[in-house]
Amino acid sequence: MHLISKKMKLLNRSAMSTAVLLAIYGGPVGMAQAQQNQDAQASSDANASSEGNISKVIVTARRRAELIQDVPGAVTALSAAELEKQAIPDITALTEKVPSTTLKASRGTNTTLTAYIRGIGQQDPVAGYEQGVGIYLDDVYLARPQGALTDIYDLERIEVLRGPQGTLYGRNTIGGAVKYVTRKLASKPTADVKATIGNYGQKDLVVKGSIPVSDILRLGATVGSFNRDGFGRNVVNGRENYDKDVLAGRISAELTPTSDFFVRFTADKTVDKSEPKQGYRLTPGPAPANIAPLGDVYDTRANLYAVNGHEQKVTTEGASLLLEYTIDPTLSVKSITAHRKSKSFAPIDFDSLEAPLWEAPSIYSDRQTSQEFQLTYTGSRWQGVAGVFYMKTNAFNEFDVLYNAAGGLSLLTRDDIDTETWAVFADASYSLTDTFNITLGGRYTSDERKAAIFKATYLGLAGSPNLGNPAAVIFGAPNTNLGKDQLSRTDKKFTPKIGFGWKLAPEHNLYSTFSKGFKGGMFDPRMDLVASGGPNTPASLVKREGVAPEEVSTTELGLKSAMNGGRLQTNAAVFYTDYKNVQIPGSIPTFAADGSVNGFAGTLTNAGKAKIKGLELEAIAYLTNQLSVNAMYSYIDAEYKEWLVANGAGLANIAPSTEFQNTPRNAANIGVSYDWPFAVAGRNGSLSLTNSVSYKSKVYQTEIARATGVAALDATVPGNLALAQGGFALWDAGLVWTSSDRKIQVGLHGRNLTDKRYKVAGYNFSGFFNSVTAFYGDPRTVRATVNVKF
Repeated sequence: MHLISKKMKLLNRSAMSTAVLLAIYGGPVGMAQAQQNQDAQASSDANASSEGNISKVIVTARRRAELIQDVPGAVTALSAAELEKQAIPDITALTEKVPSTTLKASRGTNTTLTAYIRGIGQQDPVAGYEQGVGIYLDDVYLARPQGALTDIYDLERIEVLRGPQGTLYGRNTIGGAVKYVTRKLASKPTADVKATIGNYGQKDLVVKGSIPVSDILRLGATVGSFNRDGFGRNVVNGRENYDKDVLAGRISAELTPTSDFFVRFTADKTVDKSEPKQGYRLTPGPAPANIAPLGDVYDTRANLYAVNGHEQKVTTEGASLLLEYTIDPTLSVKSITAHRKSKSFAPIDFDSLEAPLWEAPSIYSDRQTSQEFQLTYTGSRWQGVAGVFYMKTNAFNEFDVLYNAAGGLSLLTRDDIDTETWAVFADASYSLTDTFNITLGGRYTSDERKAAIFKATYLGLAGSPNLGNPAAVIFGAPNTNLGKDQLSRTDKKFTPKIGFGWKLAPEHNLYSTFSKGFKGGMFDPRMDLVASGGPNTPASLVKREGVAPEEVSTTELGLKSAMNGGRLQTNAAVFYTDYKNVQIPGSIPTFAADGSVNGFAGTLTNAGKAKIKGLELEAIAYLTNQLSVNAMYSYIDAEYKEWLVANGAGLANIAPSTEFQNTPRNAANIGVSYDWPFAVAGRNGSLSLTNSVSYKSKVYQTEIARATGVAALDATVPGNLALAQGGFALWDAGLVWTSSDRKIQVGLHGRNLTDKRYKVAGYNFSGFFNSVTAFYGDPRTVRATVNVKF
């Protein structure tokens, strides 16, 4: 997106560039990157202030509080009031509202998050793979995706930052970042009860409370129970499929010994005991039965429901300690200390059939400890933040792939990955004039990774020694047996940022930024050295080095506007990303001497080069004090330019045969909200009717979309195309009554009202019993909510 370099020629030849120039210079049309909350309730929220029903949203995208319209970058923020008004259940619903963003449950899971922003992300949750989008809970980085997808129940707002965030947020934020920001405790006693009932037996209950113990100490707690029957069932054993059984809680304590010193301790825990989410088989079963696919996409025939005697369960918990001290009105320091951990028992049935053909009982666990110090300065001309960051993590998984061939085999993979990373960073802006400022920033990161990888084959389908069969007999030598002294690498990177902001008129802010980011190098957690000819062959030695870090360089140009006293807010951005060393994970069959399939091997590679350019438009218009319209549109042109793979004795560039996964070329949303006074039983209040329609064009779940000339890859194309989801639209609506004192809110909400079936993820193991299974977004849901504040 180098609009001041030769890259501009590429955009100028596209309709995208024409649209942006018309938008910027021809007048504002539907383009705002901040989904502002029009509720007058925002005046009481910590993150918003409002005049009438026009709000000004305050965010901490740059690690300091400022108006979202003043942030020189693409940021979307949704307040708690807006989230509650629209009954957004979790952050996956933001996919419909935020440009260039895909947030979804990972395949075969309920609470593991797959996140993509501007074409960059990671969908494989196996230990060793790193995210491309950073997830934060009150500025604490969540190192693993397991448990990162939680119900929204105790938030002040959610912020979505698009584009590389390497300067302030560090490694693994090359696509962007998503921030959960929780509420601070009130100065008076509070109590809040919210109940929800809906179709599919939905029954949710959230209870919150806080109390000031003294003038300097406040305590608070929240408990949430989220329950729902399945959207489908197992037609063989009758068990629920796509159900929900989640219990979550959070406690906090806030201490203010002086007006300059603030201390906050929080602890949270979530336990997900939902049934395993089993996929829908798109292909007939293997011969001779050739079992036909089921009629309902939420139904299954899967047989795997436990891991070594443990039913599906995901436990996530953590604690953090925040210390903030104001040295003087311009200078403050902050310390953030955190520890988190999780453990998952995940029965994954790849073939989704009654017979145990191709399935993976899996155990995941992780733990992390982090410490960050920040120094923030806010002067008349200078504003900025500097700090240091340290984190130590461990990610572990152990899974068998049970393969019902050759008499039955249990293919064990065990990964034990340590990461130790530290960084120093600074980001500052200087106002050269009252209307023009420049921003400079940089971060130096050291990222050390050590891995122990064990991969072996055991006889029979009873599993390996730690996964159900202590007497398991190993078949031959281990395929891979490498310790942390053999797999170790350190990557060091400096990621700069430079930009400017120009208030070209009182209602228009123009900005441009150039920023870099990186995602750490790694080792293939499914590394199979036997498949590479042995542990010390040239091919194996290359695998043992791991893959290089991903690197991005992004240029962005944007215009943020607020006209007619804020009644029309419009923002636009164009961006160009140079994406190098793209890390692409995968699996391919391995073969015995007689040509039969005897297992699988990992295929982690650096894809080479890719280019991503795009356009993001958002707007909100307050047409009257009662009627508002908001809209969003995003366009992404993401293309691999080079992807070299082995083909016989040489290399083949398969880039022309590939697509970016989880990245629709076009996405749009339009919503209308109408409020009017409405009294109920003599109690004054207002009634709000909301309607929104969202659209996404075709989405690929995997990269290989056309013939490559490489036999092993070409065999996957039919399954990959079967998993792709064509363009589709979703319609949501709601009717909400709120009392004038804001103490009672009653709502009726419908999502996916046309009951559209659409694929969101899947497994393509067509080489193993012709297994291609898909996972689908929620069907039509209707729910009623009652929220009472005391």
